[in-house]
Amino acid sequence: MRIGLDVFLSKEFNHFKGKRVGLVTNMTGVNERLVPAIDLFSKHPDINLVALYGPEHGIRGDAKEGEKVDSSIDPYTGVPVFSLYGASKKPSKEMLDTTDVIVFDLQDIGSRYYTFIYTMAYVMEACAEYDKQFVVLDRPNPISGVAVEGNLVEEDVRSFVGLYPIPNRHGMTVGELAQFFNNEFNINCDLTVVSMEGWKRDMYYDDTNLFWVPPSPNTTGIDMSILYPGTCLVEGTNLSEGRGTTKPFEYVGAPYIDGYHLAKAFNEKGIPGVIARPTSFIPTYSKHKDKVCEGVQLHVVNRHSLHSLKAGLTLLEEIAALYPNDFEFLQHTNGKYFFDLLAGTKRLRDIVLEGKTEEFLGDCNNQQEKFNKQKESYLLYK
Repeated sequence: MRIGLDVFLSKEFNHFKGKRVGLVTNMTGVNERLVPAIDLFSKHPDINLVALYGPEHGIRGDAKEGEKVDSSIDPYTGVPVFSLYGASKKPSKEMLDTTDVIVFDLQDIGSRYYTFIYTMAYVMEACAEYDKQFVVLDRPNPISGVAVEGNLVEEDVRSFVGLYPIPNRHGMTVGELAQFFNNEFNINCDLTVVSMEGWKRDMYYDDTNLFWVPPSPNTTGIDMSILYPGTCLVEGTNLSEGRGTTKPFEYVGAPYIDGYHLAKAFNEKGIPGVIARPTSFIPTYSKHKDKVCEGVQLHVVNRHSLHSLKAGLTLLEEIAALYPNDFEFLQHTNGKYFFDLLAGTKRLRDIVLEGKTEEFLGDCNNQQEKFNKQKESYLLYK
């Protein structure tokens, strides 16, 4: 198979000869031999690279989650780098003034919380507003383009971790999402998607011939990505989601937890495709920094039968039941709950505390059916 970047460089670049090109990318923007798109564009005789744009974590991926990134000059090419995770998440007119076309080449991880797809949407809006062409170089959804999990984001909790009504696990590539966003949400930019060749919807990332480059510091690999649609919700609680360890979003725990009892309670639920193992860990940063946390590591046994959102919600439900005086949802100074933004609804907090997540997942089926019908015409790989 070939990714959009390689297809673009072999032939599609000819459509943009003589135009000033801006590139939205980071360290995941590499070809199949791990050569960065930045280098390939800057050295290409027929591509005039004039600007770079970096998403959350920066263009080299060295900034932590939520950490603002400044604009700069790329030391290797001398090209200006405009941050799309600093003072603004949407490019200003001045950021786009030197360009004619913006090319997007970032690796997504298949969950709606991941901010790269909303960086793409904001750049698309700016391109529509300032009359620029927008090109997406498509890449695989690393957790396949088949499974869909979760609810659609409700209007009053939309944010940069859930900008549009899509499910927790959406089952689309960035190119497909670009077409979906452009038409369904009336962005209406001048959009070109450079499709992959040879990618099939049932492929996971390790079914391809590509090297895995972590899109951000805590996206450690395929199992983490598979679990993330469920375990990302832990971020909205006082539990550690394993940040500051070698197994983020696979480890879940806190100083108040007994890992043995939690693993036993979780495993007794018999959730297909996953087993919890009691463990302890000490986060080097983030929640419970330098404290011993007990909890579990979730091990993926069968990725095809695992419903990651069910696993994540069941784990939260068990912890809430076992530790009602310790477990809590984190509230920000503005009174909002980050959990609500991740969950895409304000109802799920109470549902977890009431032990009714199974009912919630049943209610999601109609929303998934609606989404699957809505996205059908935008799918590039049948």
